[in-house]
Amino acid sequence: MTAPAVTSVRAGDHDRERTATQLGQALSQGYLVFDEYESRLRATFAAHTTGELRQLVADLPLAQLRRNDPQRLAARRRAARLGVRIHLGAYLAMVAIVLTVWLAVGLTAGEWYFWPIWPILGAGIGLASHAIPVRLATPRLCHSRPAIHGRGQFDGIR
Repeated sequence: MTAPAVTSVRAGDHDRERTATQLGQALSQGYLVFDEYESRLRATFAAHTTGELRQLVADLPLAQLRRNDPQRLAARRRAARLGVRIHLGAYLAMVAIVLTVWLAVGLTAGEWYFWPIWPILGAGIGLASHAIPVRLATPRLCHSRPAIHGRGQFDGIR
């Protein structure tokens, strides 16, 4: 005896939340008007199966929503800035170490050639080549962020 074919399964809270997030992204990017969003959101939390949830987002370009999601772009921007901060911290620690070694050698051996300039310059070039593209990319990412609820493009961006 074979089991009947199941076209959709029961929906859980995670499925409903994922659909609600997709609807919110569609609203923020202008694919839905607020009234339609509100009715679809009510239907999302009343849905019992995943098939019902799929019907609520079937006419939306979901791949486009994920790619242009303002939250995703903001997270990428924060991650890039954090990477530069970590790189800067490591650079400053290296500078402190080589200057301490140089000072210790100078005081004990009397050799005062300022050799730390070479690792400081080399690592500084590496830090600049990391920080400059992140800094130049930040305004471009900010301009692509849509203004929401009457706020300007740069409000709330840190």
